[in-house]
Amino acid sequence: MLELVVKRLVLSIPTLFLVTLMVFALQKLLPGDPITAMAGEERDPEVIQMLRDKYHLDDPIPSQYFHWLGNALRGDLGVSLRTQEPVMKLIASKLPVTMELSLLSMIIALAIGISMGVLAAVRKGTWVDYSANIVALSGISIPNFWLGVLLILVFSVKLQWLPASGYVPFSEDPLQNLKTLLLPSLVLGTGLSAVLMRHTRAAMIAIMKADYIRTARAKGLLSKKVILKHALRNALIPIVTLTTLLFGELLGGAVLTEQVFTIPGFGKMIVDSVFNRDYAVVQGVVMVVAIGFLFLNLLADVLYVLINPRMRNA
Repeated sequence: MLELVVKRLVLSIPTLFLVTLMVFALQKLLPGDPITAMAGEERDPEVIQMLRDKYHLDDPIPSQYFHWLGNALRGDLGVSLRTQEPVMKLIASKLPVTMELSLLSMIIALAIGISMGVLAAVRKGTWVDYSANIVALSGISIPNFWLGVLLILVFSVKLQWLPASGYVPFSEDPLQNLKTLLLPSLVLGTGLSAVLMRHTRAAMIAIMKADYIRTARAKGLLSKKVILKHALRNALIPIVTLTTLLFGELLGGAVLTEQVFTIPGFGKMIVDSVFNRDYAVVQGVVMVVAIGFLFLNLLADVLYVLINPRMRNA
């Protein structure tokens, strides 16, 4: 297990380097100048030149990249051009919000998606299977922003059970924190559960046709034990991969959902940073998200081995 972890960590180093290189190069293709945009109409040439020298914007692009990379390796991701706050501070203030929203959304997605997928596979061809597929297709087809507005109208405006927008930190009021995140988590979780349901159903149907499942049934094992212990355990391997990828996407920020519910997470911050050409924030957020993806892939590899010990020598 330790050898697997070390090997994956070593492979992640060039991957992370390429990600930072691509992001730095692509954002240079954006039209406009960040200093000029920040200065607005009152553009003092001396002040603009001073800012360009301060942020090394007149240096050659390779020099700018390695200057930023060197600082990043020391834990310094630069300063936001807009707010003049350290990027690490901005990320530290937004990351817990996105992490909490992502975790709650993922719990809802796994609970609904896997249970519906197993039921649909076991009851293949029945009304349960057809109903689950209709629900899954609806979850995939309905836009998040439309579902978010609909939930606000029902649960916030009509029933007045939950707040329509805003965010309260968990440290201030745990109950209010849950109330503010429940609706956006349902919006994100239902969409993800539809994807998980379809993949769980397909994996379970393939596993249920395997010889060892027929052997287990022939031995007289209870149907519940065959499904949960033998079939579902092996069907979870592709689901683990899908779950880590979906969770990584959530960490990148659910832009529309955060906008609808006014959640101050990664999504809104990175969109504002791109429009404002706040390069340091964009690079910092992308680097953190890339590290998150690499960690999730490592976690998936470890879970593979725990679910199926035969993969230890793979």
